[in-house]
Amino acid sequence: MKKVHFIGIGGTGISAIARLLLERGWQVSGTDMQASPYYQAVTALGARTRLGHHPELVLQADLVVRSSAVKDSDPEVQAALEADIPVLKRSEFLPVLTENHQVLAVAGSHGKTTTTAMLVHLLRAAGQDPSFILGADIKGLNTNAHAGESLAFVIEADEYDYMFLGLEPLISVITNIEYDHPDFFYTPEIYTQAFADFANKTKPEGALLICADDLGIHHMLETCELLPREMLSFGFFEEADYQVVNHETYPAGQRFQVHLPDGKITDPFELKLPGRFNVTNAVAALAAADRFGIEINNLRDAFSSFEGTNRRFDLAFQSENVLIFNDYGHHPSQLAQTIAGTRELYPDHKIWAVWEPHTVSRTKRMRNQFAQALAEADQSVILKLFGAREEDDTFSAESIAAEICKQNCRYLPEYDQAAGYILENLSGKDLVIVFSAGRGPEFTELLCSKVKKEGLND
Repeated sequence: MKKVHFIGIGGTGISAIARLLLERGWQVSGTDMQASPYYQAVTALGARTRLGHHPELVLQADLVVRSSAVKDSDPEVQAALEADIPVLKRSEFLPVLTENHQVLAVAGSHGKTTTTAMLVHLLRAAGQDPSFILGADIKGLNTNAHAGESLAFVIEADEYDYMFLGLEPLISVITNIEYDHPDFFYTPEIYTQAFADFANKTKPEGALLICADDLGIHHMLETCELLPREMLSFGFFEEADYQVVNHETYPAGQRFQVHLPDGKITDPFELKLPGRFNVTNAVAALAAADRFGIEINNLRDAFSSFEGTNRRFDLAFQSENVLIFNDYGHHPSQLAQTIAGTRELYPDHKIWAVWEPHTVSRTKRMRNQFAQALAEADQSVILKLFGAREEDDTFSAESIAAEICKQNCRYLPEYDQAAGYILENLSGKDLVIVFSAGRGPEFTELLCSKVKKEGLND
């Protein structure tokens, strides 16, 4: 029986690993500072968990895995080192986790969670039982991790803290490259090189799949050295190896076909999710399944039952005149693309963008881009910044509303204040998207309760 202790077990990435190991029969313990839903989930599955610092748990483990936010000075890290117990980051533990599996890894600045979930969905539709780890629960499965019986191991390959460099994928996917995480990657060049390094981790006999539509990927190809291996592209671009053709949108979703590398065109696929970017995600998943040996023409109905993942355009409330969605968007491009896709599906609705800024460094560095994205909505509200792993009480996102995004934008940091303002200004058909990688669902719950209380759910 192997014993592993996780520091930061309530985070999405660490909790997913813990959940998978519990399914494999490992003994799991872990600590965190607060009882997140993921913390509660792994506790219910049998992990021995505690809130706060508990070095005594470390001493009972064979090894320790820590989240990226845990520093060397952490009491549990120090206790492990003093006892000669190995302390690993996620990237260092991934070879142990994926041993004896064929890894299909999905990386990218945006879309990697949804694409990973789509790939899991396709493999399951093909009769396989893949192991998987991703950053959100897959709807219908109600989990973000599973220890499967098949050789396939599908994983969301996170670039932060170079996590994805701990993988050696048989099939690697890069959905896009757009500068992010300025607190860790100090320049765009360093960020792009990280993705090139990930691409070079693909096994020589494997395949690298890249988005033909993405300028950031083209920049990587032009400026970084890639090792020789099979490389294929996907997207709307007419020279893509897996090209989207005959794309159309309709009230319930989207329809498209794929022109394959062998010259054939697939039967139409139906997708319930909004936005061209989700069609690109779907084609990325189809391309990965195809390179893995799945006959994708047998999957024509698979996407019709794909419901997406939690907090990715996740419907929280619906009435005749009001719709409220949760979305994990925390980068300007994610906000802009989701708003644009929403307009295609709901052209008669007034769109509200409620944004909780995530991390100080990203908000500062991309303040102009965030303002431009918020301007695409009919009304926007900026909540108090969620610092996550960063602290800076001297900075506020108020300046974005006051100085840049003045028209139809309000800085309302307190939840009650923001919900009250939205409620007072609902008129006709309204659609609210709460963009947050932090506590956004708490705000959504408050807003939904106020809407119901006012009788707007009729």
